[in-house]
Amino acid sequence: MTAPVFVVEHFDAGGGGRYVLDGPEGRHAVSVKRLRPGETVVLTDGAGRWAECEVVDTEGKDRLVVHMGAVAEEPAQSPRITVVQALPKGDRGELAVETMTETGVDAIVPWAAARCITQWKGERGLKALGKWRATAREAGKQSRRVRFPEVADAATTKQVAALLAEADFAAVLHEERDYGSEPLATAELPSSGEIVLVVGPEGGVAPEELALFEEAGAKAYRLGRTVLRTSTAGTAATALLLGRTGRWS
Repeated sequence: MTAPVFVVEHFDAGGGGRYVLDGPEGRHAVSVKRLRPGETVVLTDGAGRWAECEVVDTEGKDRLVVHMGAVAEEPAQSPRITVVQALPKGDRGELAVETMTETGVDAIVPWAAARCITQWKGERGLKALGKWRATAREAGKQSRRVRFPEVADAATTKQVAALLAEADFAAVLHEERDYGSEPLATAELPSSGEIVLVVGPEGGVAPEELALFEEAGAKAYRLGRTVLRTSTAGTAATALLLGRTGRWS
């Protein structure tokens, strides 16, 4: 089992490399994980910087004292994979974020598609976005990542089109009897750069959205014969892309 991961804001260790992990992360390490001297933990800022540390002692219920090793930085992987995720109903948004993070997606863009039942507005929207970002952070820790996916502000359809226009490979997951789509499993993928994938809502991507995305350079692709829910399609597609681009090799 790999070492548990905890998030820190800085890597400033005192004399002799002594570092105290406190606050909610320290409480989780001491009171929930019940870590003991001699065990190993990884501290990260979630943006690629990390350090392997050995537990030295605990203080109270929320302070973990460790000896910090050298701070390293994990480079961003390439090609970078961004999933534009239409807003699902209920807690399926957090489910999508959680599983995509565990799989290895690099960025997630919430999208208020025309056929989305859920709409993020005002305080409700800010609260929902906060849940997505908290989910990405916790799933990043759980999956032992040191570079967590970025969760952007909610995007409009025009903003999604602009994002697709800048990508090295742009795709929209869409399968419809009267609309031609190609299998994502055989698409020609770049070895570097940016891959942007759009996952529509349960009702599908609207014709006007498809037309706008096509103008931006995005083609329609399908995963297979079965139809996946919007909360699982992004995870399945990410796994396929990670395998095909060699990032899982």
